[in-house]
Amino acid sequence: MKAEIIVQGIVQGVSYRFFTVDMAKQYNIRGYCRNLPDGNVEVVAEGDEGMVNEFIKRLKIGPPSAHVTGIDVKWDNTDSGFDDFDIRF
Repeated sequence: MKAEIIVQGIVQGVSYRFFTVDMAKQYNIRGYCRNLPDGNVEVVAEGDEGMVNEFIKRLKIGPPSAHVTGIDVKWDNTDSGFDDFDIRF
C-alpha cells in the first residue's frame, strides 16, 4: 500500500526529514521525503498497510523540535518499486 502524505506545520529546519527516515526504517517503509517550497514536507511511503498507518501516527507527532499542525494523506494501491527510504532534495 502506498500513501502520499503532506505534513504541515513547523517541519523544516527541525530535523523532521531525518526523523522520518529513522521511523521509516523502524516500520520497514520504502519511499522518500522532501521539503516543499511552501514550508511543508512531502512523504511518499510504501509498505504493509498496518505499518504505513503506524508510521503515519508517528509522523503526526514528529521530533521534539517540530510542531505538526496537520497531515493530508492520499492512499494508492500502486507499487512504485522503491527499494529503500531516502531524503530527496
